[in-house]
Amino acid sequence: MGKANKSLMGFDLKVFFMLSVALNVVLISRMVYQEDEDQDNKISMVCLDTDSSSYVSTRDAHVSRTGTPFDTTTSSTDVHDGGDGGSAVIIDLDHGNPTMYEEYWKQMGDKTTVVIPGWQYISYFSDIKNICWFLEPEFAKAAIRLHNLIGNAVTENHYIIVGTGSSQLYQAVLYALASTDDPNPMSVVSAAPFYSSYPLMTDYLKSGIHRWAGDAYNFSTDEPYIELVTSPNNPDGSIRQAVANGNKGILVHDLAYYWPQYTPITHQADEDIMLFTISKSTGHAGTRIGWALVRDPKIAKKMTKFIEINTIGVSKDSQLRAARILQAVSDDYDSISNVKENERFFEHSYSVMVKRWKELRAAVDKSKNFSLPKFPPDTCTFSGQTFEPQPAFAWLKCEEETVDDCESFFRSHNILTRGGKHFGVSPKYVRISMLDSNNKFKIFTDRLSRLSSMKS
Repeated sequence: MGKANKSLMGFDLKVFFMLSVALNVVLISRMVYQEDEDQDNKISMVCLDTDSSSYVSTRDAHVSRTGTPFDTTTSSTDVHDGGDGGSAVIIDLDHGNPTMYEEYWKQMGDKTTVVIPGWQYISYFSDIKNICWFLEPEFAKAAIRLHNLIGNAVTENHYIIVGTGSSQLYQAVLYALASTDDPNPMSVVSAAPFYSSYPLMTDYLKSGIHRWAGDAYNFSTDEPYIELVTSPNNPDGSIRQAVANGNKGILVHDLAYYWPQYTPITHQADEDIMLFTISKSTGHAGTRIGWALVRDPKIAKKMTKFIEINTIGVSKDSQLRAARILQAVSDDYDSISNVKENERFFEHSYSVMVKRWKELRAAVDKSKNFSLPKFPPDTCTFSGQTFEPQPAFAWLKCEEETVDDCESFFRSHNILTRGGKHFGVSPKYVRISMLDSNNKFKIFTDRLSRLSSMKS
């Protein structure tokens, strides 16, 4: 009996020991898993900042710096003010996320629905006779039709190069224009305030064939260089021309915002290289489609080669969706169409922008704490209306002497913006997206009104 008790005690100790080891393993595994999950969350939050400045590292990027899970995916109905004027709600207007357009496209129902059978569009190739062999003819036709309708760009004697957004096209342009035989990298410049992602995208790969050289106003050289002319400009909405001091500059015109909801169309742009994107023309940023109009076939071929090496072409599914969207916009302007004027895309979008800019200026005008640019009115050849530009971004300045960093000031009031230093100018400025959801914009203007009414 004594031996049996000892055996049982030994067995119990063994079981207890095994259970203790198992429990410790579970606890350790859970801790490791939690650490990995936290790290994954940090990484995923950093990856959301696709438009961050080159002046900050990934560790210092907008999303990761605040440690706050911004609302980057939900619609306008998911944001509420909580009954306290919304002061506790974080409003992220840092990114140019064009959710403003959701309401319009919901009203359009199935007009832009695309159904693709599983057996279609399997091949890499779209049109092997075209320089851009992965360009879907249907998309090319829709883009040309829309440009001709709006009158914002000359398409004749230009090749169309499709890209995964205008960001990929920008990289392709740099590859096509910079000489690989030159031992020195080609300088890339743009007039400040310049688009905050230009420096980052230019130097990201550290290719050695091109480098960011800063503000075009302060640039002078006898060597070849690339000047980026963004018009209307991101972030301040101004109409731009080349300004760099040099006679060997190659110009790239970024015309992402040259559409009649943002600015009067005054002429057909007829430049050697022009960049466009569906994200700002119709609001379909998630489709990831941009296109370039390129005059020189050699440059068009080099851009195509870059995209071929980079991604072996561009998604046919996205091109077909984009084509259907552009077709739907153009269809509503046909003379035989019975669509009401306020239901047409550009009239609707124009009206929304008018209303938003009116509300924003009313909030700012309440005091001398803030200021906005003034734009001269012009007549739009597309609509026939005379109006002031109403850019996709507000370029706001903190006029209060005690505020040196406008971005930090707004962040302290739970409004996320992008500061002037990311655009090559004073931190007294911030860029604010005018394209986010209706509810977010309403909370923002209400909160800004209260800040404007504060005593200086």
